[in-house]
Amino acid sequence: MAGIHITDIEAAINHWRRISPSPDGVTLAAPLRALAEVYALLVFYRESEADEASMPRAAREAWLAWYDTTPDTPCIAICSTSQGDEVCKGCGRGFDEVQHWPSMTPAAKRAVWRRITQEGSAWRFGRYAERAVEAQVGQSAKAAPA
Repeated sequence: MAGIHITDIEAAINHWRRISPSPDGVTLAAPLRALAEVYALLVFYRESEADEASMPRAAREAWLAWYDTTPDTPCIAICSTSQGDEVCKGCGRGFDEVQHWPSMTPAAKRAVWRRITQEGSAWRFGRYAERAVEAQVGQSAKAAPA
């Protein structure tokens, strides 16, 4: 199984801090406590990823709640893998990643997101950055309760 990178744990912690702030500056909501424990262990053991399969249930559920607020796919509707490219010029994913995206675990998807963001060479990060914003806004609108 894929690992959940420490930066995603941090992002999930910050998400929960925004939606469940401490009432007294000391007490943490249960999802925050669960994520903070995983984060602390990663720091203590100098690890950069938590194993998706062995993550404590409460921490994994808190992380998945944050994950559900992120864009699912980096696709910007310019898929050059359909034209024979091994790596999509639009989103930066490899052919196999595009093909198997629906069946990938959330942690595996986030690993791909991390890689393509660090590379920053896909058109979604430059030439067609506005499409990435439009796609993200569209996904946020679909996820928002009516």
